[in-house]
Amino acid sequence: MKSNKLKLVIAWIEIHQEELMANWKLAVEGQELLKLILSDCINTL
Repeated sequence: MKSNKLKLVIAWIEIHQEELMANWKLAVEGQELLKLILSDCINTL
């Protein structure tokens, strides 16, 4: 992965950290995961 694309992915993770952690907890509990919106960065990759 090119450096600029990696930076975009890392930035997206930082922006959506709360949602990702919520999904992690749901997954551990065996529950259905929340849908995350990727459109805010997918056009730039």
